[in-house]
Amino acid sequence: MDETVNVLTKIAGWVYNLGMSRGGEVAVRLQSGALPWRIKRRKKAEVLLVTARRSGRWMIPKGWPMAGKSLADSAAQEAFEEAGIKGKIEDEPIGTFRHVKQHLLFGRLEVDILVHPLAVERELGDWPERGERTRKWFGLAEAAKRVDSEELGKLIVDFGKSLKLGG
Repeated sequence: MDETVNVLTKIAGWVYNLGMSRGGEVAVRLQSGALPWRIKRRKKAEVLLVTARRSGRWMIPKGWPMAGKSLADSAAQEAFEEAGIKGKIEDEPIGTFRHVKQHLLFGRLEVDILVHPLAVERELGDWPERGERTRKWFGLAEAAKRVDSEELGKLIVDFGKSLKLGG
């Protein structure tokens, strides 16, 4: 038991120190997120959102960077795990937004999420977090309203404007 507590204390200290800058102020942690999108009827763009596990709020798939993967590839992996989708992820992010997480061990954590567009090619019927989240397609304006973050809402709207839909 004491050994487990000691290991957890060491891990907590290590994570805490990772979040500190040289000057002692808390550094904002970085996550990568995918903005899953597709073109539907009448050349209208849609965005796929997923619910957060605990709060049930609508959000894009996102997570911590993964060892051996680029931020874009980490975002694509999160999209697979959280939403059961696969597609082409853009290496170049379209922007960032600030998100506040409630972490079980560390409490309130601010993270900056780098957003990479993901053109969805496949939706799977089964995926790792299927029983833990809901996924749903929304039109761009509706998706922007559903997410809690105004910054993310603006990224969604601006991304939609950047699509060359012609017609």
